[in-house]
Amino acid sequence: MGSEGDIGVNARKPRVLCLHGFRTSAEILKKQIHKWPESLLQKMDLVFADAPFPCQGKSDVEGIFDPPYYEWFQFNKEFTEYTNFDECLKYIEDFMIEHGPFDGLLGFSQGAILSGGLPGLQEKGVALNKVSKVKFLIIIGGAKFRAPSVAEKAYASPISCPSLHFLGETDFLRPYGAELLESCVEPVVIKHPKGHTIPRIDDDSLKTVTSFIERVQKLCEDQK
Repeated sequence: MGSEGDIGVNARKPRVLCLHGFRTSAEILKKQIHKWPESLLQKMDLVFADAPFPCQGKSDVEGIFDPPYYEWFQFNKEFTEYTNFDECLKYIEDFMIEHGPFDGLLGFSQGAILSGGLPGLQEKGVALNKVSKVKFLIIIGGAKFRAPSVAEKAYASPISCPSLHFLGETDFLRPYGAELLESCVEPVVIKHPKGHTIPRIDDDSLKTVTSFIERVQKLCEDQK
């Protein structure tokens, strides 16, 4: 499950695994990201993956985007206990082995929570042991893991890889996205006036994102 971006494979472009939000899909995330300027998209090799589990309830995007919808893992009302989390981690690793190697992760919502926690879990030997180290993150509408058993490993050390964070002014996850920033070393932050969504890129943010991508592009070249 998953689809390649329209951009051809190019060794000079950072290869990015894109993880969609809760009860959406790879195709939905692809449509949203592809509203970004072409000049920016051409700098990355984007690969979009569907989550492993079919949607187990109503999706917030019903009536806006067509099904099918998927979810990465399930959780209780307090977000402190997860179901199928280990299966999710293995699925992502298997996808990265089959479709990689990957340089970085891009995530939205549940996909952003996963993306933000994976470098720490990888460092602790809990996840992604069979693939190369995650070199950078693009976090859109993200937050920290709330389950103590996961969080204590994911954020045991500062997230040292370069990270770019989009924070929406009216996003219900904004306070939790700000918490994630505190665990990152020198995060780059773009604030936008929207809510829990993937924002369009205006001229000011385009400069910031382009600068970030060019920085990680050089990093990926240097670490070959």
